[in-house]
Amino acid sequence: MNAFGMAFLAAILAAASLRFWLGTRHMRHVAAHRGAVPAEFTGQINLESHQRAADYTCAKTRLALASGALEVALALGLTFGGGLEWLHQASASLLPDGIARGLTLIVLTVVVMTLAELPFSLYSTFRVEARFGFNKITPALFWKDFFKGLLVGAAFGLPLAAAVLWLMAQMGEYWWLYTWFTWMGFNILLLAIYPLWIAPLFNKFTPMDNPAVKERVDSLLARCGFKVKGLMVMDGSIRSSHGNAYFTGFGKTKRIVFFDTLLERLNPTEVEAVLAHELGHFKLKHVVKRIAWTFAASFFFLWLLGAVMGEAWFYAGLNVTTPSTAMALLLFFLVIPNFTFLLQPLLAMYSRKHEFEADHYAAQHASAADLVSALTKLYKDNASTLTPDPLHSMFYDSHPPALARISRLQGQS
Repeated sequence: MNAFGMAFLAAILAAASLRFWLGTRHMRHVAAHRGAVPAEFTGQINLESHQRAADYTCAKTRLALASGALEVALALGLTFGGGLEWLHQASASLLPDGIARGLTLIVLTVVVMTLAELPFSLYSTFRVEARFGFNKITPALFWKDFFKGLLVGAAFGLPLAAAVLWLMAQMGEYWWLYTWFTWMGFNILLLAIYPLWIAPLFNKFTPMDNPAVKERVDSLLARCGFKVKGLMVMDGSIRSSHGNAYFTGFGKTKRIVFFDTLLERLNPTEVEAVLAHELGHFKLKHVVKRIAWTFAASFFFLWLLGAVMGEAWFYAGLNVTTPSTAMALLLFFLVIPNFTFLLQPLLAMYSRKHEFEADHYAAQHASAADLVSALTKLYKDNASTLTPDPLHSMFYDSHPPALARISRLQGQS
């Protein structure tokens, strides 16, 4: 094992240890505060709901820790354990050198990782989510979604992977720049076609038909100067009782989607406040900023891959003796998350800043009190803990803790 291999081993073990420490700390903190509802929520959330949220949080965290351990084992097995080298030999025995062999190696690796992670998905859906009353999906629908997802992933992923492998082989030193442009175009295409062609493969979308909600939504959109293609309701209840709302698409494909479960729980003024928050993300250009950051990060990492893929130490350090473009891609995507893990708190902090800004926008264009009421209902119905461990929350949470978020909103009402 060379210096790079030792650095990767140190990084993956350090990241795994930190995840474990944060996760166990989080569970201890939540359990320690399980016995009493925070004073700020005593009038809205009862002790039974608070304890259910604590138990749900701990159950999800335990599963996440187990899943993380599997990820570490897979990464070590595929690299130091010789798994990728073995998969390469299997693909080489089937096909001559070229794009087809590279795609086969990528597909075999994805299949191994998907099968390894499948038991966790099944346990999460049919044990954890079912235990707490959230799961609505049947085994038949689960497997239908699973195989449909594989087909959709293959339909888009294989051509993209083939294009990247061709660019890596044919475009010389600056292949990574051409790949970056291809990657950007691919993502923009997905944003455009997702609401029209992909999402309807998994869910049914119907036009909003609640007059009271539609009237308030239309009024809010007019006040904010926001135009969308449609107001849609998604049948989220066929899979889960969790509620949500989101924007999708851009330009002429832009839509507002409400889960049917959300509309069942919130009154029209609360729906208006939640939508105002989501509008805030668009009006404050949070979506554009996040896309820009994603493209900037992909530019840097593709450049970095271009710099290391020709170096013998990169492959030798990860126990690979047969370098190739496909192998370089796979190794890079296995390695990078462990070296960038400590950036997670910065990403979470940036996201929480956007959430506070969107809340402020909502308080200006709707009712802060209604947003507080809606959030409290959603915290309760989705069994979101009101007492996360502060350090765990700072490291991971894309949304501010309930108390901080609601306290700030109450100051704006």
